[in-house]
Amino acid sequence: MAMGRQRRDEPNESGIDEIVVRIYRCVTVVRGGRRFSFSALVVTGDRKGKVGIGYGKSPEVPTAVDKGKSLAQRNMVPIRLSGSTIPHRVIGRAGASTVVMVPASPGTGVIAGASVRAVLELAGVHDVLTKSYGSNSPKNLVRAAMNGLKSLLTREDVERLRGVKLAG
Repeated sequence: MAMGRQRRDEPNESGIDEIVVRIYRCVTVVRGGRRFSFSALVVTGDRKGKVGIGYGKSPEVPTAVDKGKSLAQRNMVPIRLSGSTIPHRVIGRAGASTVVMVPASPGTGVIAGASVRAVLELAGVHDVLTKSYGSNSPKNLVRAAMNGLKSLLTREDVERLRGVKLAG
């Protein structure tokens, strides 16, 4: 059994927000009864181009969330944005999940499911269209969204990599 997405929108002293995407409950049957453990999938970001994901495990929910949050803050990476959207269409893959992200015009909003939306909102993306294919597991969807965002390149990056000045 897993619980729904929870929001903690109050920014920390460092200006980093977090969203608990999913809490997982695991049960082990032992001689004396059942033993529960919990896992938390947490996304953190500054809403200005840096985002990270963390997966914390613990016998109690609050400590699992705290571990996930600290892991997510350690794993934060910069994302290349183009204004309020992404620079180009990108496909992210993780496990059996595939997430396609397409730039959108200003005012469109974030058109995405709960797991991918958490990553995009905390990365600072305001206008994007997404479509997920394959597995709808939140762990893989979040990892696929991060994979796609990490592979974004701006026009300047492409010019530098190719050693040419692009027309247009």
